[in-house]
Amino acid sequence: MRIIAGSARGMKLKTPRGKDVRPTSDRVREALFSIVSHRLEKAVFLDLYAGSGAVGIEALSRGAGKAVFIDHERENLLLIKENLTRAGLSGKARVIKDDADKALFRLSRENFKAGLIYLDPPYRFTAMPELIQKLLDLRIAAQDSLIIVEHSYHNRLWANQFKEARQKRYGDTCLTFIEP
Repeated sequence: MRIIAGSARGMKLKTPRGKDVRPTSDRVREALFSIVSHRLEKAVFLDLYAGSGAVGIEALSRGAGKAVFIDHERENLLLIKENLTRAGLSGKARVIKDDADKALFRLSRENFKAGLIYLDPPYRFTAMPELIQKLLDLRIAAQDSLIIVEHSYHNRLWANQFKEARQKRYGDTCLTFIEP
């Protein structure tokens, strides 16, 4: 896996081992950043369920002003920090070890706002509407934010609860875009 574009273009990323982490493919990341490129410059990017951190690091490489990475696995966070250092992007990043609920509550107490929010929970995750509602209730997602969810194409019907949701399919991977 590598960084596709920007200041760290071509850099190979270290990724966690095991079946629990499913790194976002180059194809999906390229499509994602083509869609959000007009919103990226100096944006605050939240990478929730960061895994390898590839998406948030790609955002920083392409011009995001700041990225916050949240994951609960120590090994994932160590690799994210190492990849950020190797890419020269550590100064624009914050890495938080916590589960999603606790980390979001902590960020809301800090009045944290993200312009782009990337959610990539395990494909078997079933509480997506509740998680999105929490982002809205805690005001982490502002009126002009964009929430992007990576999920299995077979787990896409939850998005019907959001009338503004748009979906793009890339094999079994689906990206859902929600504007609050």
